[in-house]
Amino acid sequence: MNFTPVFNIAEICYQLGVRDVVISPGSRNAPLIVSFNRHPKLETYVISDERSAAFIALGMAQKSKSPVAVVSTSGSAAYNYAPAVAEAYFQNIPLIVITADRPPEWIDQRDGQTIHQQNIYGDHVKKCFYCPVDIENKDSAWHLERNISDAINLALDGAMGPVHLNVPFREPFYPDNEAKTQYKTAKTIHKSFTTKQLSGADWAYLVDEWNKHKKRLIVVGQNEMSAELNLVLGEVKAKKHIPVIGGALSNIHPIPEVIKSHDVFIDAIDDKNARELQPDLLITFGKTVLSKGLKKYLRTHKPKAHWHVQQDGMVADTFQSLTRIIPVTPTVFLDSIKDIVDKGNHEYSQLWLNLHKKASEFMHEFHASEKFNEFSTVHTILSNLPMSCDIHLANSMVVRYASIIGLGHTYRQIETFCNRGTSGIDGCTSTALGSALKAKKTTLLITGDMAFFYDRNAFWHSHIPENLRVIVLNNHGGGIFDLIEGPGNLPEKEKYFITNQPLKAKNLADEFGLKYYHCAS
Repeated sequence: MNFTPVFNIAEICYQLGVRDVVISPGSRNAPLIVSFNRHPKLETYVISDERSAAFIALGMAQKSKSPVAVVSTSGSAAYNYAPAVAEAYFQNIPLIVITADRPPEWIDQRDGQTIHQQNIYGDHVKKCFYCPVDIENKDSAWHLERNISDAINLALDGAMGPVHLNVPFREPFYPDNEAKTQYKTAKTIHKSFTTKQLSGADWAYLVDEWNKHKKRLIVVGQNEMSAELNLVLGEVKAKKHIPVIGGALSNIHPIPEVIKSHDVFIDAIDDKNARELQPDLLITFGKTVLSKGLKKYLRTHKPKAHWHVQQDGMVADTFQSLTRIIPVTPTVFLDSIKDIVDKGNHEYSQLWLNLHKKASEFMHEFHASEKFNEFSTVHTILSNLPMSCDIHLANSMVVRYASIIGLGHTYRQIETFCNRGTSGIDGCTSTALGSALKAKKTTLLITGDMAFFYDRNAFWHSHIPENLRVIVLNNHGGGIFDLIEGPGNLPEKEKYFITNQPLKAKNLADEFGLKYYHCAS
């Protein structure tokens, strides 16, 4: 077998920005393993559990803001990447999934580790590329190299996301020990990416529409930390008298007087306040809005107009009121309108801020008298963080606690993360660990016991970073089912919803050689 085209896979990945490769051990992917491992400029990580491997790669890509490749053998191993692939799709993370496969003539012949791998991830990848098997043929080798370039460029184009490269190999596929590894200049296609802009007429129309609406409200969903965005958003908020709502995942906490305590008061407001808080113009950006109360309120008290600002990708009509999509970045939008639009209604802004202030005072008094429990623990943690760190919040209760409590505006160097693309508990620990591998500061994971033990294989490898800290709130079951409507009145509650479990984190820490500290009420 001529291995040069396979070695070129690694070289093209490097040329197009991949620096880290997570490898799941196997046999059919041996040519890929050798190719990536021997590349002098690529860092490889060996993770045996494929589900964990893909989430670790996701965390690395999310933190580094660069494409990360994850490589598996054929068969069910490839399927185990699916949860992380779905999360990457809904969070727009450029995960380059490379799966080895049997040659096409051996599909459906009951050969070992052989399944239908083409389009295995369905609609949760931007595209599946099925690579040629006869790579010793000149045209096939060209086609393989073209597929690698096209896949990575697509992953980075517009709304970023995962892509799948399925690479079949015929036997023999193990390189000779004495074979020379050569990374020749591969045919790499580089693509230029542009930032969208609106025309002068478009901006004029938006300014005119803006000025027609006096009660304006900005809501920010899950968003990555951006000092540039926070600067201009803070300026617009202050100068134009616009209330801004953002939870812990919005990463706009450095802006003073952001409304973060809305979950405390939004369900309790009377009809008069509900009508007065109703916006004329709602402006949103970011992804998932966690607050169920806020979503319910804005779906009931709809704005006259709802603009969502997002340069590319799928736009959700979260509040069932969307009237306009503005295809630029939030920073570009705010910077463009900040000096040319009218001020908002000061009384309207003050109404939101007064409710926020009362809710904050209530929470301060509540925590001062609260006994030691999960909620008070999260409050204590979020009130005593180092000034620079990353926080990963596991699903389900932890992220809700943090969203109610919020982060102080002095935490300018703290960014929060959470797998809210699919909102699963299955890869929270692995994602945090992958993120820590690419961070130069402390990475703190706050998690519940169900998420922690579910993803225990996040530690089953030799790459555990020293900057990772994990706090486990172990209530021995799924505590969220004590709070949500429905399960509480069912006789199946304990066994089928809360699913009580007896495990202790100390045993896991001992097993993987982690330092362990215990705190209990």
